[in-house]
Amino acid sequence: MITNMKSLKIILEKEGIKPTYQRLKILEYMSRNTVNHPTVEMIYERLLKDIPTISMTTVYNTLSAFLEKGLVGAITITGTEMRYDFNTASHHHFLCKQCGRIIDIEVTCPFSEGKKLQHGHRVEEIHGYFKGICKDCLKDMKNSVKESNP
Repeated sequence: MITNMKSLKIILEKEGIKPTYQRLKILEYMSRNTVNHPTVEMIYERLLKDIPTISMTTVYNTLSAFLEKGLVGAITITGTEMRYDFNTASHHHFLCKQCGRIIDIEVTCPFSEGKKLQHGHRVEEIHGYFKGICKDCLKDMKNSVKESNP
């Protein structure tokens, strides 16, 4: 863990962000939770257990600084909340309409290949969102139907 914190400290210093304990813990949380695409509230609630003095404002401001420096990405797939992603490489997301999870998916996007569209436009960001029901929820739904129809 010490080695991880040292490497996170180096990342923040390289980006010109003062590596406070709270910022390090937020970046550590993001680096260890790459699957759940958390909200500010999720991060706050989790870190509050370890840092009782942390504020929601600190989490917002820290994530804003991380976004500005490209350390995290922002996802607005639901339209009602901002989620954060430690994976800043171009990739697509799947939102399960049943359980609300956001899952990284591998999809070949023809527009991301050359980073140029017709008529010479330069592509700087690509956001691909898919919505449906994840395999875990489908399995649960199938099992519920079996249990109600013996």
